[in-house]
Amino acid sequence: MKLIIQIPCYNEEQTLPAVIKDLPRELPGVDCIEYLVIDDGSTDKTTQIARQEGVHHILSLGSNQGLAAAFLAGIQKSLQLGADIIINTDGDNQYNGNCIADLIKPVLNGSADIVIGSRPIDSITHFSWLKKRLQRLGSRVVRALSGTDIPDTTSGFRAYTASAAMKLHVFNKYTYTLETIIQAGHMNIRITHAPIRVNQETRRSRLISSVPHYVFHSGIIILRAYVTYKPLRTFLYLAALPGLAGPLICLYWSIFLRRGHIQLLQLGVALVLIAFMLLMLGILADLISANRRLIQEVLYHSRKSAYERRD
Repeated sequence: MKLIIQIPCYNEEQTLPAVIKDLPRELPGVDCIEYLVIDDGSTDKTTQIARQEGVHHILSLGSNQGLAAAFLAGIQKSLQLGADIIINTDGDNQYNGNCIADLIKPVLNGSADIVIGSRPIDSITHFSWLKKRLQRLGSRVVRALSGTDIPDTTSGFRAYTASAAMKLHVFNKYTYTLETIIQAGHMNIRITHAPIRVNQETRRSRLISSVPHYVFHSGIIILRAYVTYKPLRTFLYLAALPGLAGPLICLYWSIFLRRGHIQLLQLGVALVLIAFMLLMLGILADLISANRRLIQEVLYHSRKSAYERRD
């Protein structure tokens, strides 16, 4: 059983030594543990520090491509290296490395393919009141849309089986956390959570430059992910209001007005047409979604074949 701990990094020379020092060297049920640092175009000494600290593998992306791209690049590299389990943690030393043993328990006993580390949000002192409320609200929305029970959907401290990692697809460049949970829920990948501990804050989050910026991008990611996996249902929801209002307006005009107020009749007809177009778009999107699922299945089997053929 080979475990690879991947650490996406962007200018983390100050915190990386503490992150690596905190990682386990051995774990029950694991034969081999290796570390992988993904250098996302750092301009400081992140790569040199990683070598000095004895990191087994370093993947340099050349330029800053964003957290989601660095995460996916690490996943692919870990699979190439023959990982049976992949742990993702952050380079800012937010997560307590001693909790990795708890994180991989559901994977080792075969009860889950993805495990999300659940932080004690209410007791994290450096989280503001607003951030805690937004985190709770966002997690509730993601749970509703994904059909999962993950309490901390923005946590980046995660464990993946090789099989689950092969199925991952992230379409946005901002973050992988929300989209992969919605994806797992709709692809029937077994996903659960485990309580973890966090360390004291070492620096402000680069992902959350401002609350409105983070909320906007997270909302777009959630909506896009849901539309990707439930396109027909999404367009049916959108078509419901004009689809109900349009006929009612036309019926009201024909019973009570008949003559005059032609603008009201035009409004009713326009709403009916809008509902019809949304329905047609939903059917078209559903057909595209079916084709995408076939492509994903082919890609999964391609990755699986390459994984099984590795030396």
